[in-house]
Amino acid sequence: MLILGIETSCDETAAAVVRDGREILSNVVVSQIDIFAEYGGVIPEVAARSHLEVVLPVIDKALTDAACSWDDIDAIAVTHAPGLLGSLLIGTLTARTLAVIHNKPLYAVHHLKSHVYANWLCGGDEQNDSNVPQFPLLALVVSGGHTQILYMPQHNRFEIIGTTHDDAVGECFDKVAKILGLPYPGGPSITKAALAGDQNRYKLPHPKVDGLDFSFSGLKTAVLRAVQKEVRVEISYPSHKLQDLLTPQQVADFAASFQKTAVDILCEKMRAALAEYPDVQSVAVAGGVSANTILREKMKDISSVPVCFPLASLSGDNGAMVAAACYYEIMSGVKPTDPYTLNIYPRIPIA
Repeated sequence: MLILGIETSCDETAAAVVRDGREILSNVVVSQIDIFAEYGGVIPEVAARSHLEVVLPVIDKALTDAACSWDDIDAIAVTHAPGLLGSLLIGTLTARTLAVIHNKPLYAVHHLKSHVYANWLCGGDEQNDSNVPQFPLLALVVSGGHTQILYMPQHNRFEIIGTTHDDAVGECFDKVAKILGLPYPGGPSITKAALAGDQNRYKLPHPKVDGLDFSFSGLKTAVLRAVQKEVRVEISYPSHKLQDLLTPQQVADFAASFQKTAVDILCEKMRAALAEYPDVQSVAVAGGVSANTILREKMKDISSVPVCFPLASLSGDNGAMVAAACYYEIMSGVKPTDPYTLNIYPRIPIA
């Protein structure tokens, strides 16, 4: 079964063709990172306009790279929730139109579900059948806008057992990077800066949150206060000016200390989740932050069951993960949606 996946939930315009939920025949991603690096974050109206300009060429290239025509495509999958309203509109309107024109079944896919199913995709020697997640499993979803722990007893069944009360961990990385004067997106910038830093230089707190839930807003504020204290300014001093008072070594040390603390918080909660769900056979980590090398190392140390990660190239938003999630929806008996009535949901839980 060949599925065309379309992803436009935020600032990547992506399309891919995937066979049977595993084999990537093409995967085209046009990123807007260069546009938004200047602003330090995504501007929704600009993101939607950029999607509009490139979405059809991206889809055409995905079909060309896969060496297939519309006659070969069995279904179209598109992200319909959650995400930026304008961005979701561009992707879903395009998919709906193409489904009608080419008479293809259309499937609306939840963005977080797609991130989880990136773990089933093949991409060379890094991932093969031997480390595909086994059920029941725990999924740690860590991205720019989401931080959740999911329990999955089987395909296409999700139970939220932990979520953030405020900022997502990826969002926290972006905000801390901005305080330190590091470029957007914050995850890769902090990881790079941390290589030259001392992760034990600054002691940062672990927010006290009951159960398996998270909170990262306090950690962001703790970094801000620690930087203000380090450069000896009042708490009223503008945060965007702090970078001018920091030495390169201080930036590296703060980046390393923050990264260690954020990863430790994630690992603590996952350790607790594994203890609470002893039937779990594997752990799947998903979302943009899953590319973090420190998180990959520490997650494997805390678990007695196999820990799976998507290929680094598939950690961010892409069309292949949408197609993979769609395939397992179809295998689970999910029916296609009506292209004439499909709606978008900027904020809606996975379960």
